[in-house]
Amino acid sequence: MKEWLKISCLLCIFGCVREIRPSEPYVTEYLLGPWRNITETQLTHDVYPVGTYAYLVQLVFVFLITDFLRYKPLIITIGATGVIIWSMLIWTTSLLSLQILEFFYGTYMAAEVAYFTYIYAKVDKKYYPRVTSHTRAAMFVGKLVSGITSQLMINLELMNYKELNYITLASEWQDMPFQKERFIQPVLFSAQIMAMLWAFGLPRVDKSLYFHREESYDTPEAISDQSSYTQTELPGDSSMEVSSQSQADIAKQPRAMRLLWIHFRSAYTNGRVIQWSLWYAIGLAGYLQVTYYMQVLWKVIEPEPLIAWNGAVDAVLTALAALSALAAGYLHTDRLNPRTSLLILAFFSALEGGCVLICCWTHNIYWSYVGFVLFGGLYGFTITVSSAEVARHLQEDSFGLVFGFNTLIALIFQSLLTMIFVTETGFELDAVGQYTAYAFYFICVGVLYLISVLVEYVWLRAATREKLENTLE
Repeated sequence: MKEWLKISCLLCIFGCVREIRPSEPYVTEYLLGPWRNITETQLTHDVYPVGTYAYLVQLVFVFLITDFLRYKPLIITIGATGVIIWSMLIWTTSLLSLQILEFFYGTYMAAEVAYFTYIYAKVDKKYYPRVTSHTRAAMFVGKLVSGITSQLMINLELMNYKELNYITLASEWQDMPFQKERFIQPVLFSAQIMAMLWAFGLPRVDKSLYFHREESYDTPEAISDQSSYTQTELPGDSSMEVSSQSQADIAKQPRAMRLLWIHFRSAYTNGRVIQWSLWYAIGLAGYLQVTYYMQVLWKVIEPEPLIAWNGAVDAVLTALAALSALAAGYLHTDRLNPRTSLLILAFFSALEGGCVLICCWTHNIYWSYVGFVLFGGLYGFTITVSSAEVARHLQEDSFGLVFGFNTLIALIFQSLLTMIFVTETGFELDAVGQYTAYAFYFICVGVLYLISVLVEYVWLRAATREKLENTLE
């Protein structure tokens, strides 16, 4: 097996196992159940927002230290915080412990940037598109397995909502009533512990993109050219041997922070990158907010469901989102120009808003499930197209930097949505009111981008006509 493919497979196993969290589709059912003494209002206003703010604040630090620590320690941190989170879910009961848990959940999510960027420091840039698709696909597989597993456990009455948490932590089945009756005592599979142990086995990173980079020892003139958006030279591109460089040449290398700034400025002085990055951030923020509180909405629509189909809904949504992402990749490749892509995304954004309205304006839980699944499928398409458009205009070395920064902007937008619609500092809307607001958020985004496309079209047409008239004169 080729080295790059071996590394990709090792990382993908971690990504897949990390996503096997069968308790997540039912976490609200569990937290509002008899195992904990908290109300829906406390959960919505005092617990979940902590995770949003913690994710935002910690992403800033994680974003800066991931490259410096060479990725692997942060990947191990993902597994370690996963163990802490699900240990606290099982063995704590207070409101304060839930808020502390949400802080660690912020760490768990923020460190995910190391999972996505580790591979760029380990493989040649010609393999970037392949390994990127591998890491995304691994997460989809893990989520699919997780959704199916949780639904089977609930439907077959093998586990209750609390016991689903044991699939993510080591525990003996003998502690569970249904197993005592059968006198079976095997050790239960532990996804987060396995993910953490697997992370220790990942190959270490000897060089990184910024702080531990094998520089090509560019001249100041070359550095200036880079800031004007040229490709950054990678090891092996230079015809000069590193061993032959003098100390004076070494002093001319761009330092890590300077190279970060060069890549940042090169990206965000490009109008297309800004346009598509803004779409990426706005879409991701809305998606995170919709998925974060959806179980609370379902609990309002159906307080005591005979069977909660949350796991099956998650599985179907994951499969549809994966297919939508593949379709977007196929259609987008040399088939859609940027303006057409924007028109499609504007239309799909409005449809996403319509799907969210279906979720919250119905009194039938199954229609809400359908709306959520359709929303996830549309999002899978739009985020893939926007990601591809951003990547199209970037230097390959700056993928991790730009997408990390775009995610940070998305979290700022999500925090603003939380402050405005969820917490007492804003309108403090109920679940139905919140989702109505999120629906019109997507609809307004679609309308604004539609207007921007029309304005751009009219402006370009007028400019072309003026240029033609000047030529004829």
